[in-house]
Amino acid sequence: QVQLVESGGGLVQPGGSLRLSCAASGSIFRLFRFYVMGWYRQTPDKQRDLVATITSDGSTNYLDSVKGRFTISRDNAKGTVYLQMNSLGPEDTAVYYCNAHFGSDSWGQGTQVTVSS
Repeated sequence: QVQLVESGGGLVQPGGSLRLSCAASGSIFRLFRFYVMGWYRQTPDKQRDLVATITSDGSTNYLDSVKGRFTISRDNAKGTVYLQMNSLGPEDTAVYYCNAHFGSDSWGQGTQVTVSS
């Protein structure tokens, strides 16, 4: 069984920063370093979009609109993946979900990010 717990969301003003964390536990932890980890986001009127992924060798991929502003990273020893978000704008407001992929997908419960003045 895989558990993913996101944290770090909240309310931030435009131009601000947040750092999301996703801690893995359960059966994933021993093999965490082999998982492709990702962050997705979803608003009520849209589908869930890929924001960023990081592979087992550290290769990263980003949604075009967040390139240069967001950075995904991972700490395999801690079983944790991070998303550093800078220069946030209202368009980044969404529920952010952590994803773990290794043959199948596991999801966290999501954390709300609201960018508003």
